[in-house]
Amino acid sequence: MPHVKANGLELYYESHGPDDAEPILLIMGLGAQMTTWPPELIARLTDQGYRVIAFDNRDVGLSEKLDAAGAPDLAAIVASLREGHAPRVAYTLDDMADDAAGLLSALGVERAHIVGASMGGMIAQLVAANHPDRTLSLTSIMSTTGNPDLPRAKPEAIAFLNNRGPDPREDLEGFLDNAVASNKVMGSPAHPADPAVVRANARRTFERSFYPVGFQRHYAAITASPDRRAKLARVTAPTVVIHGEADPLVPVEGGHDTAAATPGAELVLIPGMGHDLPAGVHETVVAGILRAVERSKAEA
Repeated sequence: MPHVKANGLELYYESHGPDDAEPILLIMGLGAQMTTWPPELIARLTDQGYRVIAFDNRDVGLSEKLDAAGAPDLAAIVASLREGHAPRVAYTLDDMADDAAGLLSALGVERAHIVGASMGGMIAQLVAANHPDRTLSLTSIMSTTGNPDLPRAKPEAIAFLNNRGPDPREDLEGFLDNAVASNKVMGSPAHPADPAVVRANARRTFERSFYPVGFQRHYAAITASPDRRAKLARVTAPTVVIHGEADPLVPVEGGHDTAAATPGAELVLIPGMGHDLPAGVHETVVAGILRAVERSKAEA
């Protein structure tokens, strides 16, 4: 299995397409493994002649787990923020952006097109802001800025985010049932998923890796990380922001805010898209990524 040492951690990655092709780095979201990126979407990018690199963030999948950090105290983190203090967390989104930049260094990739979804979009934004020398272009998908004044997620979406279902080691069927129910709330109403496919994917994800405390530390990193608008204002890479108009977890206002905060950003809104990447939106998402790529070439 391909692991590299990046930013002091062992990160698992996979590379698709020719090694000497122009690279696109995919960064996945909260507690999600790199296998959440649909293979069909990756294939659309490699078919266009690009090298696509995907990896497991720290604390998830087959990458290094920070066991010594323990479970975060989210209530204490929120209390610290309310009191104006910096909360104690194992790491922040800036640290995770350093992981992504470190992965590129370890692979000998000088610069890449940075693409992130959900929390991965937050990380991608920080790669572009903190590591402009590594960034050819930025595509932020179904993500947001950390602006505290934006609309909150729908209550039913938050409920599933906070309730991950039963432990699959004890009740696998209940865990899979919860995955189907969660997808009905989080997913794209214009592109409903087949429950059998959702169950199969959830089972494969569990069998590949199950590490719920990593999800908690990711959640803590998001909670503790500050508003990114000031950093986004410094992004110089060509940027495309993609967002579903029916996203219940990260409302579409997050996409509007990201585009408004990033100089020259283009906003692509997808009707009927929720907080997922169903096959019905792949063509539009890939077109958005390639638009950012093309802009970087035109501006070079």
